[in-house]
Amino acid sequence: MTDLITLGQRAQEAAGQLAVSPAVQRNAALSAIADALEQQAEQIISANRDDLAAGRSNGLSQALLDRLRLDQERISGIAASVREVIGLADPLGRVLETIVRPNGLKIEKVSVPIGVIGVIYEARPNVTADSAALCLKSGNAVILRGGKEAIRSNKAIAAAMREAVAGVGLPEDCICLVEDTGRESANQMMRLNGYIDLLIPRGGRGLIQSVVANSTVPVIETGAGTCHTFVARSADLAMAEEIVNNAKTSRPSVCNACECLLIQRDVAPAFLPRLAARLSAHQVELRGDAEVCRLLPQAVPATEEDWGKEYNDYILAVHLVADVDEAIAFIRRYGTRHSECIVTADADEAQRFLDQVDAAAVYWNASTRFTDGGEFGLGAEIGISTQKLHARGPLGLRELTSTKYRVYGSGQVR
Repeated sequence: MTDLITLGQRAQEAAGQLAVSPAVQRNAALSAIADALEQQAEQIISANRDDLAAGRSNGLSQALLDRLRLDQERISGIAASVREVIGLADPLGRVLETIVRPNGLKIEKVSVPIGVIGVIYEARPNVTADSAALCLKSGNAVILRGGKEAIRSNKAIAAAMREAVAGVGLPEDCICLVEDTGRESANQMMRLNGYIDLLIPRGGRGLIQSVVANSTVPVIETGAGTCHTFVARSADLAMAEEIVNNAKTSRPSVCNACECLLIQRDVAPAFLPRLAARLSAHQVELRGDAEVCRLLPQAVPATEEDWGKEYNDYILAVHLVADVDEAIAFIRRYGTRHSECIVTADADEAQRFLDQVDAAAVYWNASTRFTDGGEFGLGAEIGISTQKLHARGPLGLRELTSTKYRVYGSGQVR
């Protein structure tokens, strides 16, 4: 625990300086980070190759290897995301409310940094840069603890960022990396009260639930995405095919990918064969209920475990329902309150779905893959919150701030 306490103390000290830094300096740090990532791309890719080789040796799935992989294009994309954050409005010092009391007191509610944010995540090295960029812009120091699968990549990225931040006069400990990837280091972070102000887990359901259940530090629950798409009777089937194909196959390893398809029973005979043919190009395994298996002999019989499962792979559960009410009830039972979609031409039916489905993002005729900070115009995100306090949906800059009251008096006493 001692090393993490020391790390926490360093991060706290850095957070104090960062909180009062001008926006122009924080933006300069972000610009320097983006430049450093591109300039050191070869070193980062070399470290990533070692992570990928170790991952293959340890039997990581293709989906997880895809999450882990970095190349020049992806690093350029990460740098571009960092630069997008520069262009976003400064979230600090915003006067949210002003109250003037009868006794003359002027009270302002203003946005301020949270302090030190801890992020525990798995095999996605882009999270290292995205999280650091958003925390830096919002005036928060960050303690990053990635998974063992990406430790070499994370060390290379963190080293580049720390050097860049120091180069513009901010403490390098604005960005701290926990290099011990053993389980105990994660457990210690969860109990680092007094040093970490907020903990954000990013990863699979097991990681997230472990952090939620065991942390004594305040947590924002993120990420677990058992996302559904419901194809209603009135849906444009060509549109539905495009939406489902995109939501499942464009990047199946991410939390906003579709994991379960619901189809209104009387449209299934027309829709399922054409969809199965489309998905076969990506070798998607379909796991269906008894009715689905009768319509599609190649489908694998689903078990109870398939409903509500986050595959993060080229696997799609398929279930037939009678109507929108049954679809909503199914989602209520098995969903994770992340992202849900209805494909229909019936506006009343769509509004019912939008109103009654309890999720961070609910879609009408659009892929769940849009649940993303960048796609929502927020820039890079630190995660997708699936809870209702203190933030919900993509966690952008404003969600990484708190508030305080500034009170101006002229000698008033009570």
